[in-house]
Amino acid sequence: MEQLRFDGRVAVVTGAGGGLGKAYALLLASRGAKVVVNDLGGGRDGSGKSTFADAVVQEIKSKGGEAVADYNSVVDGEKIIKTAIDNFGRIDIIINNAGILRDKSFTKMSEQDWDLIQAVHLKGAFKTTHAAWEIFRKQKYGRVIMTSSNAGLFGNFGQANYSAAKMGLVGLANTLAIEGAKYNIKVNTIVPTAASRLTEDILPPEMFQAMKPDLIAPVVAYMAHESFPDNGSVIDSTLGFANKTHLVRSQGAVLKKKPADLVTIESVKEAWPQVVNMNNATHKEKLAEVTVELVEKLQEFEERSKLDSANEAYWSTYNYNAKDLALYALGIGASVVNASDLKFLYESHENFSALPTFFILPGMVMESPVVGKSMPPGKHADFTNILHGEQYIEFVSDFPGTEGEFTIRNYVVDILDKGSSAVAIVNSEIFQNKSLVLRTQQHIFVLGQGGFGGPRNSNKAVNVAAAPKRAPDAVVEQKTSEDQAALYRLSGDLNPLHIDPNVATAAGHQKPILHGLASLGFSVRHVLAKYGGNDSSLVKAVKARFAKPVLPGQTLVTEMWVEGTRVHFQTKTKETGNVVISGAFVDLKKVVKSDTAASAAPSQQSSSALKSDGLFAKIDEQVKANPSLAKSIGAVFLYNITENGKTVKQWTLDLKAGLVHEGAPKSGKPDTTMTLSDEDLIALASGTLNPQTAFLKGKLKIAGNLMLAQKLGPLLKSGSKL
Repeated sequence: MEQLRFDGRVAVVTGAGGGLGKAYALLLASRGAKVVVNDLGGGRDGSGKSTFADAVVQEIKSKGGEAVADYNSVVDGEKIIKTAIDNFGRIDIIINNAGILRDKSFTKMSEQDWDLIQAVHLKGAFKTTHAAWEIFRKQKYGRVIMTSSNAGLFGNFGQANYSAAKMGLVGLANTLAIEGAKYNIKVNTIVPTAASRLTEDILPPEMFQAMKPDLIAPVVAYMAHESFPDNGSVIDSTLGFANKTHLVRSQGAVLKKKPADLVTIESVKEAWPQVVNMNNATHKEKLAEVTVELVEKLQEFEERSKLDSANEAYWSTYNYNAKDLALYALGIGASVVNASDLKFLYESHENFSALPTFFILPGMVMESPVVGKSMPPGKHADFTNILHGEQYIEFVSDFPGTEGEFTIRNYVVDILDKGSSAVAIVNSEIFQNKSLVLRTQQHIFVLGQGGFGGPRNSNKAVNVAAAPKRAPDAVVEQKTSEDQAALYRLSGDLNPLHIDPNVATAAGHQKPILHGLASLGFSVRHVLAKYGGNDSSLVKAVKARFAKPVLPGQTLVTEMWVEGTRVHFQTKTKETGNVVISGAFVDLKKVVKSDTAASAAPSQQSSSALKSDGLFAKIDEQVKANPSLAKSIGAVFLYNITENGKTVKQWTLDLKAGLVHEGAPKSGKPDTTMTLSDEDLIALASGTLNPQTAFLKGKLKIAGNLMLAQKLGPLLKSGSKL
C-alpha cells in the first residue's frame, strides 16, 4: 500500500510534550509534516511548567524532521497559530489534544475546578481552531481533530467538569463539520484511551503499560490526512482497536391516541415503553433529517387516525429477506429433490420468489393484544384459549418482492357468539411504501368465552366455499417430516404447543401438533404446482378453514377441483382419513396446468427513472466507441433491475449486434441473465461493491453462462469514473 505522507503540510498539536500528543507529533513529522509542538509543560492539574516541548522538538529534528516548540496556553490559541505562520508560513492541521484533570465528586467540586477544565478543554479547542478557521476557509483546506473521552460519552463518577467539557467538544466538532464542509475543512473527534500523564495513576499498572500512545497515533494521523473520507465522526480507539460511535434515536411515539386528544401525564406514561424502545433505532446525520422524520411521523399519525376512526387498530412493522423466504419454503415442504422448488429455496435463482402463503405471516395476531382488548365485558382472550379457525389472504397489488418492509394495520371487525366459544374476526391491511399490497383475515376461536348474546354470523367475514360434489380433478400427496413443526416454527410461530410435549399433552394431543398454516402452505404449494404454473404472482386470493390438527410425520393429501380460475381444495391426512382443511380455495389470475408452466418474465416493467439508467447510457457509449471489442465478446446479456426485491426494469446488452436498449432481448434468449438491485448495480459500477462478494451474498444473481459475465470487464472500463 502506498505510504500516506504529509509533505508540505503544517500541523499544530496541543499538549504534545508527552503521551498521546508527543506520539502524534513524532508520527506526523516522520511522514513529512512540519509540526508546532505546543505544551505548557504543567502537571496533570495544569500547575507548573517544564520544557517537555523542547525535548520533543529535539527528537523530531534528530530524525531529520522539522518542528518548533510553543509554550502558549491553549486559551491563547491565536498565539499558537501565529507560531505556525511565523515559522512555516501556513497551517493545515490542528489536533486539539491538550487537557488537564481536576477530578472531584460533584459535591466537593469548586467553581474554579469547573472553570479550569472548561477553559483548557473546551475554550482552548475553540480558541485554537477559531484562530485558524479563516485561513482554512481561504485556502479551502483544513483538518481539525477534537479530543473527547468515554467519560464525556457515558459519564464517569468524579468527573462532572471533565465529562461536560468532553461532550461539549463533540457538539463543537459536529457543528464545525457542517460549517466547514463546503471549504474542504473536515472536523472529527478522537476518543482515546492511552497511557499518559493524565492516566498514569488511574489505570492499573499492567493496563497502563499495554495502552501505548503509539497504538492510537496512526488512527489520529489518518484522520488528519487529506485522504480521510469522514467528516463529523467520533472515533474511539485503544490497544490497536478502533470503532465509530454515534447517537441513535428510537422510533418514538405520539403521546396521545387521537389528534383531538390532549397530551396528559397519564398518556405520556402509557406511551413511555414505546418512547424508550430502542428496537429499530436509527442514526440521523443532519438536524434536517430529524425535522423531516418528525413531520412524517405526525402526518402518518393523522392518516392512521382517519383509517382507525371506525375500528381501533394496532399498527406494526414486519421485515423480511431472502433467508426468511427460503426458511419458510422448507417449513412447508419445499425440497431440492424437486427441481421446481429450487426457485423458492435458492436466493440466486434467476426466478427466486416467495411462496404466496408466506405473506400471511405479517398479519398474524395470535400473540397480539388486538383480540384480547376487543372482547366483550367479562370475557378474555390469550394464548391459552385461542385457536386459529380460518384464514384468508388477498393480493391487491403487484406480488411482493423477495425482501422489504411492511407496515401492518390489524383491527377486529366483529366478535361472534358461537355458544360455548367466541370468534374474533380480525382484518389486517398490509402496506409497503404507503401502498396497500395485500390484506388478510383471520377467524380466531376463543374457547369458553361465548354466551354474551352477540351475533352468530357477520357480513364482514370472507366465507369458505364448499368443494364440488364430484371426484377431484387432481390429487397430490406429500408426507410431512417428524421435524416439520420444529422447522416451521422458526418462521415466527413459537407457540410451545408445536414443540413442547408437556404443553401438547396438557392440550389433549398425543404429541406436539403441526401448525395449521404449515398444512395450508403445503396445500397451496400443491395447487400452485398443479394449476398455477408454480408462479406465485398468479395467485389472487386464498381461503381455508382449519378442521382438525395434523401430527408431524403424517401424509397430507390435497384434493383439487377446478372451476374457472378458482381451484377448490380440501386436505386430508392419509393415515386417518380426517379432513384437516375444508372449504378452501385458491383464486388465480389464470389457470396454468403443470405441463405448461408460466414464464418467469417480470410481471410489470417500470418506466420511472432509475440511477442505473445513466450507467447503461455510459455502457452504450462504450459499446459504440469499441464495436470490435463488443463483437469479440459476442453474447447477449439481460439485466433485471430490482427494487424491494421486485424486477422493475430490464436492460439488454446485445453485443452480437452492438446494441444497448431497455427491455428484454428483441429476439431469442439471453446468454447470461444478471439480477440485482438498482443500488447494488451502481455500487458495482463505482467499485464500492466487489462482484464476487455480491454474488456470494446473493446480491448479484447470474443465470446462464457465468463465464461470459467476466468478459464484460474490459468493455466497461473507461478513462472516467462511471
